[in-house]
Amino acid sequence: MNLDIISDISKIGSKAWNNLNINDHPFTHYEFLYSLENSKSVCADTGWYPQHIVLKDVNDKIIGILPNYLKSHSYGEYVFDHSWAHAYQKAGGTYYPKLISAIPFTPVKGPRFLYKESNKEIVIKNISQFIMNIADKNSLSSAHINFLDENTDHILEKKGWLKRIGLQFHWKNNDYSNFENFLGELKSSKRKMIKKERDYIKKTGIVINRINGDDLNSTIWDQFYKFYLDTIDKKWGNAYLTRDFFSSISDKLNKKIVLIIAKKDDLIVAGALNFTDKNCLYGRNWGAKINVPFLHFEMCYYQAIDYAIDQKLKFVEAGAQGHHKIKRGYLAKPTFSYHYLPNLSFRDAVSAFIDDEKKHVQENIDYVNNNDNPFKYKN
Repeated sequence: MNLDIISDISKIGSKAWNNLNINDHPFTHYEFLYSLENSKSVCADTGWYPQHIVLKDVNDKIIGILPNYLKSHSYGEYVFDHSWAHAYQKAGGTYYPKLISAIPFTPVKGPRFLYKESNKEIVIKNISQFIMNIADKNSLSSAHINFLDENTDHILEKKGWLKRIGLQFHWKNNDYSNFENFLGELKSSKRKMIKKERDYIKKTGIVINRINGDDLNSTIWDQFYKFYLDTIDKKWGNAYLTRDFFSSISDKLNKKIVLIIAKKDDLIVAGALNFTDKNCLYGRNWGAKINVPFLHFEMCYYQAIDYAIDQKLKFVEAGAQGHHKIKRGYLAKPTFSYHYLPNLSFRDAVSAFIDDEKKHVQENIDYVNNNDNPFKYKN
């Protein structure tokens, strides 16, 4: 077995990469990650220095890949460790740089280790140990694997990785025939609220369309990028994604994109960007140049549900946070991340924090799905 660190994803190539992306997950597609790097959205200057890990067999064939980065900050991750960094640095340590396997700016659960199923154990064991060795030898504070949606506890936790639980809100398609069928499963108050919100949008004269594939064009992306920047400005954040990123995914990944746009008097006034695979619609970015009540809910939640029902997708994942999603049919689901901390005293302190946090997160999940459940019957 040979392990390499590759700082330019193009050196690996789409064929070798996608051959191991066996679930066809949109955010571990070569084209998505390549677009981030090639557009300079992800690079050393933005604090995301690519350090992808590649495992080869004795015949020099790639059998495992882990998208990975050396980070100089903790932004754009959505698994928050700022308090860890503060405590580590207050104790005299240097928290950054750190290693992280994540999809930049994308709080979506999914595979991180890429492999053929027959090589699962050997890939995860070798690559995770390799990361630990790098952290140890280079005196790094930590290594992280965020939003991992694989059964790896028996490997990672046995090796000393700490498992952290998080919370998101996801919608599940219980074989609904249409949106009305879904509404019929909700409690009366929630059903009336959604109908009221959707009726309000219809009365504004706003027309909503879905665009994907070859119908995506530079004019539409120019408008959407303005919405994206405007949303960032309102949230006092950083515009991680460059305009070139959207051109790149439009060229290379348009079959997995569903862009929902709203028009008023034939002008595009809002947009919501989604990605799909065979089971799920993933909501990512949204923005609008007009302030219309309920437009965000219509574009990001109801249109997403409509699309999932129409295309017989099983789930909608609408991103991080947002308790307002609950009354609109989204339920609480756990997410998982793993953390390796070489310093034993630091690891003990973080482990205690994670154990305490887990209790509160699980209580929140149970409360939402039992006491705050929007459905007439537990979904």
